[in-house]
Amino acid sequence: MALADIYTELIGEHSRNPENKHHLDHATCSLKGHNPSCGDEITLELQIENGVVKDASFTGVGCAISQASTDIMIDLIRGQKVEKAKELAEKFIGMIKREITDDDELEELDEALALKNVSNMPARVKCAVLAWHTLDDALKQEEEKK
Repeated sequence: MALADIYTELIGEHSRNPENKHHLDHATCSLKGHNPSCGDEITLELQIENGVVKDASFTGVGCAISQASTDIMIDLIRGQKVEKAKELAEKFIGMIKREITDDDELEELDEALALKNVSNMPARVKCAVLAWHTLDDALKQEEEKK
């Protein structure tokens, strides 16, 4: 099986069966993200304790790419320090914008690398980065509360 096929399957699996798509009872932060160009919208819920993303989930509607990207992102940030979650968001957005192309640098994005080729589809870029921008904005709001 070719790598592109594996990536396509991974995106399909995360969009069809998103394990992180549910309401989070103990959320300390909630932020809605919306892509007006296509109608995708998510509400990202985070439980942040002692500077760590203890848990996260999302609700909302959207295309396979936005839903898969959100689900994969949550798997990646859960248990991470807030600073690391921000760094991962910046790295993912940089990958999609083709500002970061070094595979070694991108390796820590793990399953999110499956979305790398979205950068070749300009109309879908906003779908892929919706969750990551929402995460970045939510973490900034949390910082401002302090």
